[in-house]
Amino acid sequence: MILDRHMIVDAVRLAYRHTTGRTGEMLVFLHGTPSHSYIWREVIGAVEAAGHGVLAYDLLGYGASERPPNRDTSVTAQADLLGEVLAQREISHCTLIAHDIGGAVAQIFATRHPERIDRLMLIDSVSYDSWPSATWQQIIRDHLDAYNATPQRDFEAMLTRQLTMTVADPTRMSGGTLEAYLAPHRTPLGRASFFEHQVRHYNSTPTQRTAPLLKTLTMPTRIVWGAEDRWQPVSYAKRLAEDIPNAELSIIPDAGHFPMEDNPTRVIAEIQTLIG
Repeated sequence: MILDRHMIVDAVRLAYRHTTGRTGEMLVFLHGTPSHSYIWREVIGAVEAAGHGVLAYDLLGYGASERPPNRDTSVTAQADLLGEVLAQREISHCTLIAHDIGGAVAQIFATRHPERIDRLMLIDSVSYDSWPSATWQQIIRDHLDAYNATPQRDFEAMLTRQLTMTVADPTRMSGGTLEAYLAPHRTPLGRASFFEHQVRHYNSTPTQRTAPLLKTLTMPTRIVWGAEDRWQPVSYAKRLAEDIPNAELSIIPDAGHFPMEDNPTRVIAEIQTLIG
């Protein structure tokens, strides 16, 4: 089990993992969508084995965390909650490693609180006007309420199609791995939460608002991207690398939007390079 504990932060329950390590380095992991902290399973193991501290948690409305009704789970609200989480865990500064919409949360937090971020890694992150993808734009525009009301089998078929698009090698998103990504959505609450807490908040306004502030970031930054990402084109990775001072760009061949599934060994190596 990746996440083994729960905490109450700002009156909501979050599933999390927190280990202190022995090197003094604290790495905080933020997942994206449609996923949860399961995506970090191989990466976290290697980081902890190297002696580093880890904090990983399921974003509010995701995975094993609470899915409260009438609660803002936008990336802006998640950035506010990140600050509360770090304060509760007494983490004054960290290396922030973020994927997909977790990357939006990281951009917002890092531009607001740069003194708290030692290093930053953005992995296939949403940014600027890059999201939602064309596929999700169509779902939100034409089918959101319809999908919310579809039979569970049809909903899972739709989500399976989307998840299969996240990897360059389809066999990487099958069997037990696919089941783990589908598991949080296999109840009526899980399905409703997927649309209300995740899809309904797919909105690029926060990242477009944050974009002009990226040039103010001075911490070591690494932009890591799957060369075959079908949702976030590599052109956005290059733009991030240009706009964030001294950022380094690394493109992973034969990897899609979930490079932690296509090539976890390479992602681990990228983190090791960032930490130095």
